[in-house]
Amino acid sequence: MSIPFRETGHPRVCVDRPAKPVNHTARTRREPTTRASPPGRPPAGSSRRGLYFPAAVNSMSRRQRVLPPPLRNPVLRFATIFAVDAATAAFSLWLAMQLRFEGRVMPAYAAVLPQYIALLVGCRVLSTWLARTHRWTFSYPGLQDAVRVFGSAVTGTALFLVATYMLRLLSPPRSVVVLELLLSGALMAAYRFAPRLAHVYWRRMALRRSGDARRTLIVGAGAAGEMLFRDLQRSDEHPYDVVGFIDDNRTKWSHLVGGRPVFGGLSVLRRTIERYSISNILIAIPRDSHEVVREVVNCCAGLNVQIKALPVSFVYFQERGPASMLHDLSPEDLLSRRRVVFDEHERESFVGRRVLVTGAAGSIGSEICHQLLGLGVGRLLAVDMNENGLYLLEQRFRREFPDGRIDVQLADIRDRERVQTLFETFRPQDVFHAAAHKHVPLMEAAPCEAVKNNVGGTRHVLEAAERTGVECVVFISTDKAVAPTSVMGATKRIGELMTRAVARRSGLRGCAVRFGNVLGSDGSVVPLFRQQIEAGGPVTITHPDVRRYFMTIPEAVGLVLKSAYGRFGELCVLNMGEPIRIIDLARQMIAMAGLVPERDIRIVVTGLRPGEKLNEELVSEDEQVTPQADGKIQVVNGPPPPPDLWELVAELERAARDEDPDRVRMLLKTLVPTYTPLEGEQVRASAAAVAS
Repeated sequence: MSIPFRETGHPRVCVDRPAKPVNHTARTRREPTTRASPPGRPPAGSSRRGLYFPAAVNSMSRRQRVLPPPLRNPVLRFATIFAVDAATAAFSLWLAMQLRFEGRVMPAYAAVLPQYIALLVGCRVLSTWLARTHRWTFSYPGLQDAVRVFGSAVTGTALFLVATYMLRLLSPPRSVVVLELLLSGALMAAYRFAPRLAHVYWRRMALRRSGDARRTLIVGAGAAGEMLFRDLQRSDEHPYDVVGFIDDNRTKWSHLVGGRPVFGGLSVLRRTIERYSISNILIAIPRDSHEVVREVVNCCAGLNVQIKALPVSFVYFQERGPASMLHDLSPEDLLSRRRVVFDEHERESFVGRRVLVTGAAGSIGSEICHQLLGLGVGRLLAVDMNENGLYLLEQRFRREFPDGRIDVQLADIRDRERVQTLFETFRPQDVFHAAAHKHVPLMEAAPCEAVKNNVGGTRHVLEAAERTGVECVVFISTDKAVAPTSVMGATKRIGELMTRAVARRSGLRGCAVRFGNVLGSDGSVVPLFRQQIEAGGPVTITHPDVRRYFMTIPEAVGLVLKSAYGRFGELCVLNMGEPIRIIDLARQMIAMAGLVPERDIRIVVTGLRPGEKLNEELVSEDEQVTPQADGKIQVVNGPPPPPDLWELVAELERAARDEDPDRVRMLLKTLVPTYTPLEGEQVRASAAAVAS
């Protein structure tokens, strides 16, 4: 997904992944709203100055821009190429004779010259047909095409020599044969390549004269960089004027790639940007480029430079050219996270299963549904109380998976009878419980609602699963459940305890999976920062030292599925890597928009909100990570659920029904001894200290 940022200083450039027009709001002017258009054409309302759309333009339209109108007819074009090759052969042989004999051709050779010419023309036409060089694309000539032209020339000369020998004609001088071959080959290649070269040169000059050219560096001078550069040269639908390349491979520093210099490594990137007035950076290092992306973003800090990147695999180039795959940098590009891959044995665990997913319209729930359908589950029931979200989810999946394996049901997990009816009707084998209230400040203001949904709703799901013989229940937890300082975190901790307790007293397999923040989820910090940057700022953070764990939604869900079917244990924690400072994320997102933090976009510190911590943890002091681990999944052993768990949960739910927030907090503290809520005075004092 690309990030719709506003323009500042330089024209805004955006290519979506996948192609999906977005609105771009400029600081001093507004771009017209874009509408969906046929592939290869800019959307209605877009301009060459404002937007860049995919370069994968229809090949016929490209050819028509290169060829004059009469040659757009294939038959006429083929006939013209044969005729030009014939004329080229005749002229080359005549000129070779004149050069060899300095303008005074010997009578013996002059007498057979007409026969030579007729014979050579026939051989040249035959070799053109054999090499298929009459089926020439003037839009895409390359090295292989040059080899074909050379091969055709050599073949034609060889046929000519054989023919003269077979017809017992006077053998032409060897120097004439060589000269004719060189002249014919050069002329045939020249008129085939000249239209494209002229078009590229004219387009570059026109772009520069128009004032729309964006001086561009490509980071990566390898195969991907060269492929991107060639694709940009072929296309008219972009404003990039490539000045040169940056690559850390020292052996390339003295090279020219497509006639453009390799200036050096990333150490000279900033100096090169300033020296050549670069406005755009295109990153063309398709594999494991997260470290490079971060370094490029850091080098461009304080410079009004737009940065785009290719996707992470050449596989995508099979259907679309690399220029059309360029996308705006997103926070996901900064994370060194690898996609989760399921081996054949793991995939077999999903095939044919009946699965129920709660919270299916949310970010995590919808991705669980998507991956389960992709892994071949037999039937999937998506449950959510969000009517509109559930409707859109159903429409999306019925288009993507038209085999009818998905059903949707509108339900509130706080309604015990409704949950029980769904379980009895659908009879799932596996349940993924992702439904929850997750916003910390809102749950601090409404602790009773948090208990009704996150505790009561979870209990209803677990009891229904136990009664109907469900084999596996996976509870989606959070790092906020560790030593919680918020009502939301405490309720999720209780959800973990209830899942483990039900698993211990029944035959079902229960697994609570705990992880940190996911990038781009509904209501998370990344979409908020996007909106604030698009609006011109300010970007708000709660504290300059706040750190959070992050991973992408597909990776988190992939590891959740591995935890569910890997039978690792009752509580699994996902390896989130190192936590990231939120203020650093804000600065990087501003820089990725081509803006300068604190100059173009202000960063405002608002103070910690009620229930919020500076640092989150994944494992509490009374828990222990066991040696049993699988890649990014760690198994945690913790204290067993308290013996009076269900009595305390029932009392907690009564307090929530009675709308008694003080008693709710007291019972949360009883159930979760590590729960240490921030009092109102502490929150106000923390906010005042940050503001000062």
